[in-house]
Amino acid sequence: MKKAIIGKKLGMTQLFDERGNVVPVTAVEAGPCVVTQVKTVENDGYKAFQYGFGEVRAKSLNKPMAGHFKKNDVAPKKVLREFRLEGEANVGDLIKADVFAVGDAVDVAGVSKGKGTAGVIKRWNFSRLKETHGTGPVHRHAGSQGACSSPSRVFKGTKGAGRMGCERVTVQNLQIVKVDAENNIIAIKGAIPGPKGGIVMIADSVKA
Repeated sequence: MKKAIIGKKLGMTQLFDERGNVVPVTAVEAGPCVVTQVKTVENDGYKAFQYGFGEVRAKSLNKPMAGHFKKNDVAPKKVLREFRLEGEANVGDLIKADVFAVGDAVDVAGVSKGKGTAGVIKRWNFSRLKETHGTGPVHRHAGSQGACSSPSRVFKGTKGAGRMGCERVTVQNLQIVKVDAENNIIAIKGAIPGPKGGIVMIADSVKA
């Protein structure tokens, strides 16, 4: 059965392997998650499990969300995510960090850090123009982006300045280095998307 869990990024640190090599890792508070809904092919057209993570006060919920938790008779959760997994699970089942083991290959999805409005050099790694011989105060501009008379416009999708970051990003084939089931901590080798405190989804790697 494929496995998945919701977690909160705590930050990066380093561990030492059995050979004494330094391994950079990201610590994630993974779970505990509760199954808040089971979707079936008969009722919903596809099979999936909805997980809930994080505590939230009941009075902070709107009526549709309060009704959703009441219908399934589970405690309110702050974050809900859906995973299309094989196998069976029931509403109310608890998913903890020890669902994964050391050495497992996982994909981690999250929302990247927002950078605000950025120019083309920072956003798309453009090269800057020369700073001499009359280039003027435009060394970091994009340069010419369209033809003159035909088609007299800039094509859609052309790279330019604009909002950068704050997008869903998935990093594939990362390795789990350590699992602390008692404290619900998973250490994943390398960097994962998002800021400290950001919500991430950890699932079995699709390419492993």
